[in-house]
Amino acid sequence: MDLYEKNGNILYILNVLKKYTDEEHMLSAAEIQEKIKEIYDVDIDTRTIRRNINLLKIKLEYDISTREENGKGYYINRNPDTDFEPGEIRAIIDNFSYANYIVPSIAKEIIKKCKNMQNVYENKKLVNYKIYANDSKTENMEVIKNIEDISDAIVNLNKVKFEYWKYKITDKLEKVIVSKPVVTPFAIIYNKQEFYMIGVKEGQDKFYNYRIDRIKNLKILNEKRTIKKTQREIQEFAESNVEMFGGEKEEIEAVCSMFFLDTVFEQFGKNITIIKKDEDSFRLIVDANRLGFKFWTLRNIDAVEIIRPKALREEIKKIIKDAEKRYK
Repeated sequence: MDLYEKNGNILYILNVLKKYTDEEHMLSAAEIQEKIKEIYDVDIDTRTIRRNINLLKIKLEYDISTREENGKGYYINRNPDTDFEPGEIRAIIDNFSYANYIVPSIAKEIIKKCKNMQNVYENKKLVNYKIYANDSKTENMEVIKNIEDISDAIVNLNKVKFEYWKYKITDKLEKVIVSKPVVTPFAIIYNKQEFYMIGVKEGQDKFYNYRIDRIKNLKILNEKRTIKKTQREIQEFAESNVEMFGGEKEEIEAVCSMFFLDTVFEQFGKNITIIKKDEDSFRLIVDANRLGFKFWTLRNIDAVEIIRPKALREEIKKIIKDAEKRYK
């Protein structure tokens, strides 16, 4: 055995323990020897295996159960500080499988990395894993890099410049670059399977939302942030912008069906006022963006009635009236 292979002994042993052992699947020193030969085509005697396991256990503090302790064989326990539980891995896999903000090819690579963090027995449970979702994933390969670059710009107080696209129908449906803004980014938030950047456009003072999967060719500029916003201002903007529409917030009151109570808390959090109206309904008072609240109401029109502001209530009534004419 050459020096290279000899130095790799402890890694071969550690990898076998991580991939092929747990409390229900213990291996003897001889079985570990066979696995190493099978996978790496390297011969290691059982004395060396036992010695290296003791080194991993005592000097490097891996939680390894030995034959002397359990009477059966060797297995390694997860480190609660660094290793994911199977349920946590499954949650990560599900998130990337169904998230709209990431292209399928990158999602598959991330899922592959997640599986590599598990032993073979946990991965067997994922053999028949299927995704049940519509085909709505982004085609923008730059999303992950955008998140990294925007995060760096926020930490280093830099401005960014990028191309921002939206859909447009001409002779066909196509993506059109609608602006090339210079923006001071302040935060990245996640809302309804999409990542958004909260930032202030050059020459303005108010916040805007930018969907990160619609950002192309982002560049971090050498220009530093010149405008100040507090964490409270950022939080208030993020919490008030229903459906991620930008704009000023105002106090809105609505009556909602009682079965809609959980949905209201999921949408607006706990910074709202809830007053029971009767057994079937409650009053909701919230500071929110008017445009976003309008679209949220229309999507849940059977459960939400806007009371004030009066102008928004009249706008909703007109939309319903016009829709009724179209459906006659």
